[in-house]
Amino acid sequence: MIDLVQWVGSSVLIGAGATLVMDGWAWLQRRLWQIPSLNYSMVGRWLGHLPKGQLVHQGIANSAPIPGETVIGWVAHYLIGMVFAAGLLMVVGQEWALSPTLLPALLTGVITVLAPYLILQPGMGAGIAASKTPNPNLMRFRSLVAHISYGVGLYIAAVMVSRMWG
Repeated sequence: MIDLVQWVGSSVLIGAGATLVMDGWAWLQRRLWQIPSLNYSMVGRWLGHLPKGQLVHQGIANSAPIPGETVIGWVAHYLIGMVFAAGLLMVVGQEWALSPTLLPALLTGVITVLAPYLILQPGMGAGIAASKTPNPNLMRFRSLVAHISYGVGLYIAAVMVSRMWG
C-alpha cells in the first residue's frame, strides 16, 4: 500500500530535483555552446491564454503578453516535473524511490518528450514536434536531450531522496 505522504513528498522532491538538473544542463549548454534554452516566459504566456480559450498560437512571441507570465512559466515547469515524477512512482511503485535504478528514470525522461512534441510546441505555434520551425530535427534533438537530462535528474534526485527516507 502506498504511503500517501511519502509518495507526495517523493514526487515533489524527485520532480523538483530532476527539473533542477534539467535546468542545470540547459544552463551549461547556453554557457559552453551558446545553445538557447526554452523561454519559460513564453510557456507562461501560452498558459495564460488557455483560460481565454486560445490553445494554439501562430507564434507565441507575437501573442499578447500575460501579467506574471515569467513566474507562471517557471512555476508550471517545476510543477510539471513533479507531476511526471509522480507518474513514474505510480507506474514503477513507491519502492523505486527507496532503491532507485537508472533505466526507469531514463525511460521516463524519454517518454516525457511527448509533452512538448504533442502539446507545447503545437500550442506555441511550432507545429507537432517542431515541424514548423526552420530546423525541426535540431529542435527535436534538443528537446530529447533536455528530457533525457530530466531522466538523469530523476535518478540523481531519487538517490538523494532514498538516503533521506532510508
